[in-house]
Amino acid sequence: MSSTSQFALLTERRFLPFFLAQGLTAFNDNVFKQGFVALVVFVGAVEVGISDANFSLLAGALFILPFFLFSALGGQLADKYDKARVARWVKFLEVLLMTLACAGFLLKSAPILLGVLFLLGLQATLFGPLKYGILPQVLDGEELTGGNGLVESATMVAILLGTLLGTWLVGLPENSLLLISATVLGFSLAGWLASLFMPALAPVDPGLKLNFNPLTETWRSLKFLASNRTVFLSCLGISWFWFFASMYFLILPVYVRDVIGGSTAVYTLLLAVFSIGTGVGAVLCELLSRRKVEIGLVPFGAIGMTLFGLDIYFALPAASGNAGLTMAGYLTTDYGWRLTIDLVLMAVFSGFFIVPLFALIQQRSDPSRRSRVIGANNILNAVFMVAASLVGFALSSGFGLTLPQVLLVTALLNAIVAIYIFTLVPEFLLRFIAWILINVLYRVRIRGINEIPDEGPALLVCNHISYVDAMVVLGSVPRPVRFVMYYKIFDMPIAKQVFRWAKAIPIAGAKEDPAIMTRAFDEVSRELKDGNVVCIFPEGGLTRDGEIARFRPGVEKILERDPVPVIPMALQGLWGSLFSRRDAAEKRIKIPRRFYSRVGLVIGKARGPDAQAEELEADVRALRGDLA
Repeated sequence: MSSTSQFALLTERRFLPFFLAQGLTAFNDNVFKQGFVALVVFVGAVEVGISDANFSLLAGALFILPFFLFSALGGQLADKYDKARVARWVKFLEVLLMTLACAGFLLKSAPILLGVLFLLGLQATLFGPLKYGILPQVLDGEELTGGNGLVESATMVAILLGTLLGTWLVGLPENSLLLISATVLGFSLAGWLASLFMPALAPVDPGLKLNFNPLTETWRSLKFLASNRTVFLSCLGISWFWFFASMYFLILPVYVRDVIGGSTAVYTLLLAVFSIGTGVGAVLCELLSRRKVEIGLVPFGAIGMTLFGLDIYFALPAASGNAGLTMAGYLTTDYGWRLTIDLVLMAVFSGFFIVPLFALIQQRSDPSRRSRVIGANNILNAVFMVAASLVGFALSSGFGLTLPQVLLVTALLNAIVAIYIFTLVPEFLLRFIAWILINVLYRVRIRGINEIPDEGPALLVCNHISYVDAMVVLGSVPRPVRFVMYYKIFDMPIAKQVFRWAKAIPIAGAKEDPAIMTRAFDEVSRELKDGNVVCIFPEGGLTRDGEIARFRPGVEKILERDPVPVIPMALQGLWGSLFSRRDAAEKRIKIPRRFYSRVGLVIGKARGPDAQAEELEADVRALRGDLA
């Protein structure tokens, strides 16, 4: 496994031009949107003939409407054509739109600017499937989390900087309209020029026949999305994140003004720390995941989002009694730093939540339809963002909740939704448990992880040292793994439900219960035929002396029935841990003796389906070496 940092991608042509193009798109969109809003609401330079509140609703609706109408088309274009070429088309469209925006700003024309806002939504809709569809084509599996982290971080920072710059330009006493026009046009040209350096990418479905009917294609995309349960639920998780974030973005300005009693500087500060915090969390995902697509970070992120969201309520549950607080004045209050830190950490954990979900969708989607999946996800995102506005309005106006209470309800809803998703996809929670185990109790060094195929069936064979072997393997192997385990352990009270969630396969010896053994081999066969990874411990039980026992011939029966690659693995360093039998063997009291100890998982070269049990045993012995 490469140890190169994700930031090395910023020096490579396969990533950097795309990174710059998408970052400049997010930046420029927000310069325009914020500039337009400020001209209407704060400066009054552009007259739209409606109230400020109605204008905000109109602007939001115009920008989000294309996501419902054109997301399916955007996914089709990205799957049918070279994504780099489509990106250049979309970026050139942005240049044309910003040219039109210049005319709107200089003429102070609300219809022109509103039209540009709608078309910018169209441009964002077409770019979204490209944004996340390109990454799996240009990045290796171990680079996927880091690449997504960089993209998410850059997007959040670009949104923040674009918002701040747009507001500042409009507030200048002279030539503000000319300066904002030059800015949006200049940055759109820079983004288009960056896209010209993107390397060509082979179309994933060149024979696709485009369907321009938004209703039928949207329905078709959503149906296909729902056919892959894990991907569908991951998309729902991403959409929930946008619901959660939208609630905070919608409420934050009024919360700062009416509850905190802060000025626009305080609002800017909190907006900045939220955006930067999300970016930091996104970048940290690679480090925490050890360059894997680690879905165990998703529950971790959800827990953090809930806890710090709750603390925001308890930090300031009612109006502060202040008014017009400056940034310095806010930070000197008894709640200022607590609120700020809560918001930062909630944002960091949001990054932990969102990045692995994007990477999982990219990894497990059908490559020929990946962009259409992203397009369908964008539709769901739009639905959830609209729902956030409606729910926020209903809670505050319909039920009479205060703004802190609305944020409290949002945090509680996040906990409920997270629990629901994790019950539907237990793999998320199990990966989290495994991730905690191997990162808190042990320091796991993994070698040869690239020997695990990215797709297709495979049989893993491993020595059996402790009761947590399966958890260590589960937390180390990037693909879902089905474990074959002794039926009496499978049937243990309490643990039985966990094993069911993990889809473990109980097995018994032929003399103990031939029916269970037959069912086990049948289940293993089904999993392999479905293209999954199955792990067995061919010794048939835990080692009693730290040595590797003779491998039983069950592995040969599996391979005779389903000729798949078989991959030897060796666990090191677990003998003597609390979860091994060393204490019993040495007749001593079983007490914790080692914490955060070094553990190894060494993965060897795959053998063909003609491999014999004795050969695999010899492979595992060689991989383990002298470290039991």
